[in-house]
Amino acid sequence: MLRRIRGIRKKFAQDVGFLVSPVHIRDNLELKPNAYKILLKGVEIGEGEAFPGNLLAIDPGRVAGKVPGTPARDPAFGLPAVWIDPAVREQAQAYGYTVVDPSTVVATHLNHLILSHSAELLGRLETQALLDHLAKEMPKMVEDLVPKALSLGVVQKVLRNLLEEGVSLRDMRTVIETLADGAPRSQDPDTLTVQVRVALGRSIVQELYPGASELQVMVLDPQLERLLQQAVAGAGEAVGIEPGLADTLVREALAAAQRQEEAGLPVVLLVSGTLRSLLSRFLRRNIPQLKVLAHAEVPEHRTIKVTSIIGQRP
Repeated sequence: MLRRIRGIRKKFAQDVGFLVSPVHIRDNLELKPNAYKILLKGVEIGEGEAFPGNLLAIDPGRVAGKVPGTPARDPAFGLPAVWIDPAVREQAQAYGYTVVDPSTVVATHLNHLILSHSAELLGRLETQALLDHLAKEMPKMVEDLVPKALSLGVVQKVLRNLLEEGVSLRDMRTVIETLADGAPRSQDPDTLTVQVRVALGRSIVQELYPGASELQVMVLDPQLERLLQQAVAGAGEAVGIEPGLADTLVREALAAAQRQEEAGLPVVLLVSGTLRSLLSRFLRRNIPQLKVLAHAEVPEHRTIKVTSIIGQRP
């Protein structure tokens, strides 16, 4: 298990761009046998059970039959599952189950939680370590940026904003160059994040649509988009969406997201830049897999195909 955890941290650093703090394993006699909990800064963020000697058969949604065992849930993604005897592994696989061992169950759960809490895991020390590493290549730019142009806290907040929406920090050079350009005009982390996302647009889109020249996206009905833009213009991004409109927006966005997933497409909403951050924060509460892109983040050579119009009236 320790080797798996080291592998998870290494893979996370390669994919996301920074190394998380070491993971500590402790016995807890208060837990039920075979139960485990995962804590972040002393607060529980996940729990599950793993039964040594058994295997977890996970139902991806299209199994051809049932297998004997103890009903359960995949702790990482909440899919229906069954703890089975190894003797029925082949039967379960023939039916279409994904069969994994207990250590893989725990490792997958841990990996999922680390990824989903990556913004919280980026502290001041991790931010400084990223800057120190980049300073070996660009010492003058890093020195002029922090603390001369921006505080370490502002840079950390920008990086956390990116991580909260699943944007990798692998291209720190572009991040720092964009912050250096934007710092004379604004010290606001959210404003700077907008500029960094545009600069990273090519890699953000590539991550969502690997190998695809056509971006199949959801959009808002123009009338709805204008209504939201007027509200933002009047009150800024602190604006609250009117409850009736909010319910309709969530309901229709959920339906559109489900259609995207059923078609095997990324769940991506394309909106104007003034609405992107607001809608991302608002809709992710109910649709965590949703990614919201601004038009300015899409490279010019990419073709856009609209698959759903949210808020469209018959």
